[in-house]
Amino acid sequence: MPIEMPKGLPFAVDTWSSESARKRHHFLSHAHRDHLAGIVSRASYPIYATRVTITIVLSYFPQLDEANFVEIKVGETLVINDADGVFSVTACDANHCPGAVMFIFEGTFGNILHTGDCRLTADCLQDLPLNYITKRGKAMVSRFDLIFLDCTFGRCFLKLPRKQSAIQQVINCIWKHPHAPFIYLACDLLGHEEILVEVSRTFGSQIFVDQAIYHDRFSTLSLIAPHVVSNDPSSRFQVVGFPGLYQRAREAITNAKANHQPTPLFIRPSTQWYASKVRAHTPSVTEPEQDEFGVWHVCFSIHSSREELELALQFLQPKWVISTTPPSLAMELSYVKKHCFTTRWIPDDPLWRIFKFSFKKTISVPPLVETEMVPLPVSVGVPADVLEQVEIELESTQAITLFGRARFGILDEFEIIDEEKLEYISLEECNLELDGRLTEELTTVERRTDELRIDGKEKNEQRSNYGQRSIEELHVEDRKMDNGETTKPSEEEKKDLGFERDRTCIGSSKELNQSLKRLYRSRNVPVPRPLPSLVELMEASKRVKMGEESSNCSTLNSKYGIP
Repeated sequence: MPIEMPKGLPFAVDTWSSESARKRHHFLSHAHRDHLAGIVSRASYPIYATRVTITIVLSYFPQLDEANFVEIKVGETLVINDADGVFSVTACDANHCPGAVMFIFEGTFGNILHTGDCRLTADCLQDLPLNYITKRGKAMVSRFDLIFLDCTFGRCFLKLPRKQSAIQQVINCIWKHPHAPFIYLACDLLGHEEILVEVSRTFGSQIFVDQAIYHDRFSTLSLIAPHVVSNDPSSRFQVVGFPGLYQRAREAITNAKANHQPTPLFIRPSTQWYASKVRAHTPSVTEPEQDEFGVWHVCFSIHSSREELELALQFLQPKWVISTTPPSLAMELSYVKKHCFTTRWIPDDPLWRIFKFSFKKTISVPPLVETEMVPLPVSVGVPADVLEQVEIELESTQAITLFGRARFGILDEFEIIDEEKLEYISLEECNLELDGRLTEELTTVERRTDELRIDGKEKNEQRSNYGQRSIEELHVEDRKMDNGETTKPSEEEKKDLGFERDRTCIGSSKELNQSLKRLYRSRNVPVPRPLPSLVELMEASKRVKMGEESSNCSTLNSKYGIP
């Protein structure tokens, strides 16, 4: 279905909704039914269209008033006075169906091409005004600001044959079946008249169209090419509709074979079968292909292929492209990705007026502060009122690791700390707690040392007198320790001791930043006790093993000697 025009444009094209009814001017590109939905109830003066289109529409809807239509000829330019300013419109051949045109609008809103439904071949592009197809250097003399593009087959990557080539395939298929008693042509749509006219001319026969079943087809063909229409149901060439085509073809071919009669020929000139059907091999577009129902398909298209769309855009070099049917397909085109997404619109660009944007100064985003209304960041050259303001709540949260949350018992949502209500722990209390813990740790180490020394003495007494002098020295050292005579630690040992003392402070509030200190105090959480050092555990285990396995006096002296 066609799309609505932006609010900044004073006209509508091929739409007849309540929104388009508010537009002051209406344009009709061609007379296909999907472009006429709602025209009976919302038609209003003026509706610009070609004479062929007006005639076909009035044959479809006799209740419409012809006075609502204004004729525009292919190649003609009309100047239209509007409340928002004068603009002109030029009609160009769309290469789609009889009476179909593209519209070129030029005014304060810029230069706009609306293709309606079209097939943009090289010949079709050459019929555009010279200023849009003539280059000055590498750029066009005039450039389209916006193209509303027919992308019906935007995802069809087949190289579609030209119309005349496809029509010739239909004629060749008929020649290859000279004994077919009936030739059924699935040409019930506006735009297939060229096929019927050429078939009638080549074989010198009129074509039967059942007026009761195909009223629209009969009416349009009678208006465009009345000399090819026949009322004789026994005519060899007949027009059939696509609905029910496959079932009808299967039954007719099966019955003919059962009765040992020549089989009828069914031909469907269309691109839908090639573009949509999934099959094991890629069908040929240069020769007719027969499907499992017995229908012969010819690739005949009245819409542009993906390749034709890309070539047309590279030739016209528009600033922006919008797909008409369906709206999203233009975004997939290579030209749009490469050129349109990087287009920088200047402040007085007509495209702002098309979409009802007013240019204002670029917003400079201030530094973020807590709980502040912050506008979204805007790139240079984008109007400020295009974007809506979004309220962003910024909360001051302390980043805590998973293990930190587990150790401190902190929930995901915690209250903001009120520093005025906190009870601070004095530095003296913290030092006392640390000194008590250090004393406890040193007592534990001394107890382990005494146990190892006693165990070593018992084992030495059971040995021979070998190393007696070393053992006696060991006993002297033991007696000094028992009498409270201790050797002063060296500077190295003091350093180690200082390291051990510092390590016991890990996790205390003294070693934390101010935010975590406040968090400890607000939660009344005790200072976490550090985990045992892995080095200490390994050293203790090593000393025990060495005590058990030592077998000579020199080893005992090195193991149990007290520094």
